[in-house]
Amino acid sequence: MRCILKSRFGVAAWMMMAVMTMVADGRAVLAADEASGPRQRLLMDANWKFNLGDTPDVGNIFNYTESNNLQKGQANELAQETQFLATHPDEVATNVGGSLPIVQADFDDSAWQAVNVPHDWCDALPFDQAANAGHGFHALGGRQFAANNIGWYRRKFDLPASDAGKAMWIEFDGVYRNSLVWLNGHCLGRNLSGYASFSYDISKYALPGKSNTLAVRVDATNFEGWFYEGAGIYRHVWLVKTDPVHVAHWGTFVTTTVDSDGATITAQTTVNNDGSADATCAVSTAIQDESGKTVASATIDGLRMAGGVSQDIKPSIKIPSPVLWSVEAPHMYTLITTISRNGQTVDEYHTPFGIRTLAWDANNGFSLNGKRVEIKGTCNHQDMAGIGSAMPDAVIDYRVKRLIEMGGNGYRMSHNPPAPEVLDACDRQGMLVLDETRRLGESREALSQETRMMMRDRNHPSIFLWAMGNEESLQGSADGARIMTTMVTLAHKLDPTRLVTSAMNNSGAWGGANGFSNVVDVQGFNYSDGNIDGFHARNGFQDKFSIGTEVSSALSTRGVYTEGGRGAGAAAPAGGRAGRGGRAGRGGRGATTGPDSNYESAYDQNRPNWGSTAEAWWSIYATRPFVAGGFVWTGFDYRGEPTLSTGNGGWPDISSHFGIMDTCGFAKDNYYYYQANWIDKPMVHILPHWNQPAFAPPTVNVWAYANCEEVELFLNDQSLGKKAVVRTSHEEWAVPYAPGTLMAKGYIGGKEVCQDTVATTGQAAAIKLLPDRASIRADGEDVSLVTVQIVDTQGRVVPTADDDVTFTVNGGELLGTGNGNPVDHTMDNAGHRPAFNGLAMALVQSTRTAGPITLTAKSGTLSTATLTIDGAAATPRPSVP
Repeated sequence: MRCILKSRFGVAAWMMMAVMTMVADGRAVLAADEASGPRQRLLMDANWKFNLGDTPDVGNIFNYTESNNLQKGQANELAQETQFLATHPDEVATNVGGSLPIVQADFDDSAWQAVNVPHDWCDALPFDQAANAGHGFHALGGRQFAANNIGWYRRKFDLPASDAGKAMWIEFDGVYRNSLVWLNGHCLGRNLSGYASFSYDISKYALPGKSNTLAVRVDATNFEGWFYEGAGIYRHVWLVKTDPVHVAHWGTFVTTTVDSDGATITAQTTVNNDGSADATCAVSTAIQDESGKTVASATIDGLRMAGGVSQDIKPSIKIPSPVLWSVEAPHMYTLITTISRNGQTVDEYHTPFGIRTLAWDANNGFSLNGKRVEIKGTCNHQDMAGIGSAMPDAVIDYRVKRLIEMGGNGYRMSHNPPAPEVLDACDRQGMLVLDETRRLGESREALSQETRMMMRDRNHPSIFLWAMGNEESLQGSADGARIMTTMVTLAHKLDPTRLVTSAMNNSGAWGGANGFSNVVDVQGFNYSDGNIDGFHARNGFQDKFSIGTEVSSALSTRGVYTEGGRGAGAAAPAGGRAGRGGRAGRGGRGATTGPDSNYESAYDQNRPNWGSTAEAWWSIYATRPFVAGGFVWTGFDYRGEPTLSTGNGGWPDISSHFGIMDTCGFAKDNYYYYQANWIDKPMVHILPHWNQPAFAPPTVNVWAYANCEEVELFLNDQSLGKKAVVRTSHEEWAVPYAPGTLMAKGYIGGKEVCQDTVATTGQAAAIKLLPDRASIRADGEDVSLVTVQIVDTQGRVVPTADDDVTFTVNGGELLGTGNGNPVDHTMDNAGHRPAFNGLAMALVQSTRTAGPITLTAKSGTLSTATLTIDGAAATPRPSVP
């Protein structure tokens, strides 16, 4: 079975060949004139005041009853959610909290902390062994840490008198979680979701020509996930101002069909008339290519709208020779929607978009632009070393880039709608996205979260599939089928151009008489690799599309090597520096105690009982074209969910070991396994490092990952033999250890095309600083991620070094530090960080003053390092003062 266009909502109706265009909505385009144009979209990230905890007069007026389990809903709890929503008073109608001094303009917040958002207060909370392990042992959540669960934000801003009569709203890209918002003492509303974006119309309560006061209460007492989620206003905030007649919030949806004559673009647009008087307007749509050239346009004149109504229009535009969006060449267009009244432009809305075709086939997986594409994807949470969940845009770009450098082409949002900038980065860089809602359910709240995700995101060319739910307890039940039917039907109504899946980890429910398999368009496999053949052959499911929504869960720790699994080997390096707790060597864990017992070998050997090694899952999926590839759990290590192959994960382990990269984005050895299988450029990588233990076994197990035809290994220029490459596996030699240089050479057609070398280093002697970008914009937002290396006198990274490095920054800000060590409890804002296996990271942010930014790194007797980053003059994004 093959599908490309869905004409009706049943899977069997996917019979026609067609194409669609996805669009990134206007929020991503911030031209310099937006501060004074007909539509102003202004960043509100700066100049907030923050206080941890309620004021004494708050009492219990904000208490909110919720289901006990917000993670994976049970049938009775999902029913309770509807009941709770029906019994809660309307916060806006009752103006809940409106009489409290804390929301008033004259409240004294001078003693509060000055912060900018994105802001994650959980990141600054101490670690506590009694706290929730899944959330990384930060002292947050539940009654035990009640003093840390509530945060208040306040911000004052002026509005010019000329804003009188305008439509105005405030957009929050993400607040974790259960937030209430007031403007000038008036409650604007409550938002429960920690992930779904939301907005409030402020036209009624705004004071043009005067000072305005915004107050936000955030309650992170309850958790939505079983992983680190942070706390606070951790994404961007925006103020939007425009004419009463304007394009609605998330008001465009662009679809296309492509044929031999080009692309026909339908720009469905919702126009609002928020005024009380009738209005007549003209709506023009123009399409620009990446050079800014207008390639097509259309105009609708004489659109008459009564006051207080909305109207949808669907102008159709033809592009004769479209340039398609692809992962190799992610070409973007911009749709410019202009509304005019009486010859004057009153609104202008920019929509970046791409044109591409999607197709699914039950026997040949997924195709993009008519070419089969194997999804080489990763699942990813949204926290990062040094900053928690409050991720600047530049850090998001860095993470997507690191995955692409590995050969990745797919990004699953696990398990929640992402920051909009993640999708922007995937659009620009060429990454296919599986976008996922957090809440399963058919209540008003669950369907609202699904609707907001899809309305906000449905125009991104990167998104190729929607996901409703993850490993839900109801996945094989009749109740689950009913709920999923409601969610899938809504998804098809909001976006008839894409299919829907759900990530299912219960292979016993795959293809059962009841459950999700009978409802979703694409079967999502979580683990149980050996059962996918059986599902594909099962009666009634041979025509079902399928994808690995979550695979592998291999466990490893960067730079830790234990041959033969967890128990063998010991370590003390040749030429290494003695480290904390006697763990200078890191050759293995079997003879170590303390923190070392919480590490996993970097050899691809360890996994939890439900998972597979990298080699095991990919060897299966790479040879089965009916399944459209898969998403590895995970691209990066993340805080919380500390899991070990012994099953004993927990304190002092504060983060996962699942990542192909650590929390800093430093590559583990599995990174090169995927690179060998996912890219064609010749490469070879060998492991382990060659600072081997003095009392190790007489031979060392050396592995090589390569994508050439043959690999030859040399020790101190002596060949140890040549081996044929099996790309889905690895090459292996038993090497008698001797200090020196280990080298691997890769050959194609008998000619050397690549090589990799590891050498025994000397003692740590100096610090080396390597920025991901040596020049950043002086806009107060941009970030350079600086790799910190501990090196010997020859400049080689000492792979066992753990020297504690102290950082100072002049001309910029030290956002935080990290090292990828899952048992390191150094606070991100401490100003120092011990290296882990030779590496650490410092995140340096610009100010709005152009000029050099100097990072200095010191550690004991090591030579001090100084790095100068260019803070290049730049115009900051239009913002609210």
